[in-house]
Amino acid sequence: MDKPKTLRDAIRYFQDEQVCINAVAELRWPNGPVCPKCGHCEHYYLATQKRWKCKACKKQFSVKVGTIFEDSPIPLDKWLIALWMLVNCKNGVSSYEVARALGVTQKSAWFMLHRLRLALQTKSLVKLGGHGSEVEVDETFIGGKARNMHPKVHQRRIVQGGPHDKTIVMGLLERGGEVRTMVLANRRKPLIQKSVRENVTPMSVLLSDRLQSYEGLIRHYAHYMIDHAERYVDGKVHTNGMENFWSLLKRGLKGTYVAVEPFHLFRYLDEQVFRYNYRKNRLGRKLNDGERFDKALSQIAGKRLTFAEVTGKVGESAVN
Repeated sequence: MDKPKTLRDAIRYFQDEQVCINAVAELRWPNGPVCPKCGHCEHYYLATQKRWKCKACKKQFSVKVGTIFEDSPIPLDKWLIALWMLVNCKNGVSSYEVARALGVTQKSAWFMLHRLRLALQTKSLVKLGGHGSEVEVDETFIGGKARNMHPKVHQRRIVQGGPHDKTIVMGLLERGGEVRTMVLANRRKPLIQKSVRENVTPMSVLLSDRLQSYEGLIRHYAHYMIDHAERYVDGKVHTNGMENFWSLLKRGLKGTYVAVEPFHLFRYLDEQVFRYNYRKNRLGRKLNDGERFDKALSQIAGKRLTFAEVTGKVGESAVN
């Protein structure tokens, strides 16, 4: 069969376990399997056990070793369909929906999705922008709506003068390029400007609103600000690209996931950033679902997330 391009095609394509193994191995080891123990490239394939045996160290290894799938009893066909759904559902996919679709428990589906979000995480040391490139910077608050809160909580927020019980997220968008997000502890000038300098190349064109924390960046960038109390667009000076990303993010958080703990928020940001950055390739051509899936599957190696880590019980015995 040709490589799948739709969810229906993917379900049919990955129904054979050997096909799943071949698909993961092809993207993980483009030049052939490599022993995770000693790094040797010569091996035997044990067809009955669906694993390889290294000729050098004699250790056996499967395609799951050293990936987010390691030590999981859930078969690869379910893992791959869950990954397909996660990277191609524009507003995300809930653990309840995945549990019903794959025939696993909601707890297992929830853990699967967090492990898959780790695979979507892309950390780059290359800064955004460059001489003449335009980079939008903006921040937003993630948390419950005031109308859904208890009157006492709502009143406390009014007295304190702001959304003190919400999580601050900052985003940077290079126009025509990628978006990056980060969870911040506060919106004060030192932290805001440090985050901008770490992620944006000096002498780039920086576009922001008139938050006081951005004042002073003119020393490093061609910095233009727009006062949202007066207007939202002044020629090319606006942050509508980041506002569009925030809209997509909050649609998924509020409509699909409903409630997200601040402890896990960065994982959901990684998920939305991946879908946004890989909606098109570098030439501007729109990627289809299969191409986006292949990109995600190529990032599964060298990443591991245990149940203790995802529940914040590192060092303790995780009770299942």
